[in-house]
Amino acid sequence: MSHERIAIIGGVRTPFARARTVFQKMSAAQLGGIALRECVSVTGIDPKLIDEVYFGIVSAPAEGSNIAREALFDSGLPASIPATGINRYCASSLEAAAGIAAKITAGQIEIGIAGGVESISSVRALFSLEATDYFQDLAKAKTMSQRLGLLSKFKAGFLAPQAPGIKEPTTGQTMGQSADLMGRLFKVGRTEQDQMALESHQKANAAWDRKFYQSHVCKVATPDGKVIERDTDVRADSSIEKLGKLKPVFYKDGTITAGNASPLTDGASAVLLMKESRAKELGLTPLGFLKSYAAAGVDIQTEPLLIGPVYAIQKALKMAGLTWDQLDIYEIHEAFAAQVIATIRAIESPEFAKEKLGLPAALGKVDPSKLNLNGGSISIGHPFGATGGRLILQTLHQLKESGKRHGIISVCAAGGLGSVMVLESN
Repeated sequence: MSHERIAIIGGVRTPFARARTVFQKMSAAQLGGIALRECVSVTGIDPKLIDEVYFGIVSAPAEGSNIAREALFDSGLPASIPATGINRYCASSLEAAAGIAAKITAGQIEIGIAGGVESISSVRALFSLEATDYFQDLAKAKTMSQRLGLLSKFKAGFLAPQAPGIKEPTTGQTMGQSADLMGRLFKVGRTEQDQMALESHQKANAAWDRKFYQSHVCKVATPDGKVIERDTDVRADSSIEKLGKLKPVFYKDGTITAGNASPLTDGASAVLLMKESRAKELGLTPLGFLKSYAAAGVDIQTEPLLIGPVYAIQKALKMAGLTWDQLDIYEIHEAFAAQVIATIRAIESPEFAKEKLGLPAALGKVDPSKLNLNGGSISIGHPFGATGGRLILQTLHQLKESGKRHGIISVCAAGGLGSVMVLESN
């Protein structure tokens, strides 16, 4: 990063909703457009000053794969603003923020919006390549004889859709299977996973009750006339007893259940970035600053799929000029409770530090009183492309509320990727 700090002026996210529920009839472009429009509204920025938009999405709709551009059109912001879609799986909007920050630092732009969206409700079933080729040939047939010849080759199986799934092409395993195996490797038990899930719901519910989220979650009016104001998956009545009754999802002898994993979710987020000096010129008060960002990748044939962030932590801290002990808040993305606990064990392990990171001692000791203070993805939800933006806003608003200074964000992602960002309060 440059010597001048990159300011995050503010931003918003929509409520996060379980897929195929209240946002089912809203496209990714519509949800993303709301986040962009509301981000401009709450920060007070003149839309004409926005130079670029980076927007993350993982499951881009077939009819408009550059969802950043489609969301911009839906937002009503000037069409002259260039917009680019970013896909780094679950770290997409974190990468979008880092990308906008890098462009500002390089002098390519002055002001940008970063964020992301996911509409799992809009993800469509796929058809086989054989079926796709057949229907394309049928559409191109010019004569009746050609059409009849193709129709005689029709197979009923062409109409059988392949349900959307979240599998690693390299390993053939789902994210949940990989997380379950990661939990075994780090000896993470079912009870401690359920306890973390329970605490996630309790913290998120308490945060809503004390109006923490009302500072940066915008209301969304749905096509059927409802107004959604809160995350829909937070369970105030969750209990260890209820969580304990749920059956394992991925393996019969596994520990990951629907209760200690993040649900499939719809939602969007957006944040406004510029140099600190530009903010002063415009009379804007930053919410905080992007201090550093680092990413890492691991070989998923030999390493746990979701361990990537641990490899990026030391890089991010070094760039920020901080040690682990100087951090006031940790926001570790809760893809699965097993993955969070395994990540904590790796952070605290001298053996992992020495054998995997080449360090003389463990990265640090994780203080539970600093971890995911307002709940995480297990309770709030996880719209893949939008979660990074949620974490940025959540970290900075918590730093402001508590009067603390530094927070770290850790996001694991498919493909053995990990992203880590260090933020500083204003």
